Amino acid sequence: MDRDPSAFAEELRILVDTIANEAHDSAGWTGRSALSPRVMAAMREVPRHLFVPPGERAYAYVNRPLAIGHGQTISQPFIVAVMSDLLDLEPTDRVLEIGTGCGYQTAVLARLARHVYSIEVVAELAEDAARRLHGLGCANVSLRHGDGYAGWPEEAPFDAVILTAAPPRLPQSLIDQLRPGGRLVAPLGLAHETQMLCRCVKAADGSLAREDKLPVAFVPMVVPGPGHRLR
Repeated sequence: MDRDPSAFAEELRILVDTIANEAHDSAGWTGRSALSPRVMAAMREVPRHLFVPPGERAYAYVNRPLAIGHGQTISQPFIVAVMSDLLDLEPTDRVLEIGTGCGYQTAVLARLARHVYSIEVVAELAEDAARRLHGLGCANVSLRHGDGYAGWPEEAPFDAVILTAAPPRLPQSLIDQLRPGGRLVAPLGLAHETQMLCRCVKAADGSLAREDKLPVAFVPMVVPGPGHRLR
């Protein structure tokens, strides 16, 4: 796997500047006029061109989502950065990611947390992401193909949970797998309607304190089967 980002150095510099400017401009929504140095460093380090289809490589460092097949997208870099920042990750944290996709957000999280547990419902995407992440040396990632609504209960509780597809409401199973004091960041709402990026903190009694942070547009999370509760 070609890891040399030199061909994209100027594009990457412009992208990181764009992310910083968007963070400043959206502070009225997010409450954060600047993203953490650790998050910005991760955005510089992850070679986004390796996570997009070959035909899209020319646009890899443009601040926009791109199609990756199977009706899925790689998220806009600014959204990846702001969601990562809202998790307030410490180097010792364990993170559950729902929706691996191509693995780009996963790779960013892997630079911020001790371990990332990531679930992808599309088998082909899970296999491709596993190869990319292995090639980049992301040894602190566990990835599996499965139902994101079920989460990864045998590895719970998690310090943080992130959803990269939008459910209509938060799955109770994922709330249950978040430790008290843990943070959950997710887009909520229906496809083709205004969705809201939310940040939640779990209290000791299991309740959630929710803050709406930013209007967003995400692909829908796959509808769960019987037995899953939404909140």
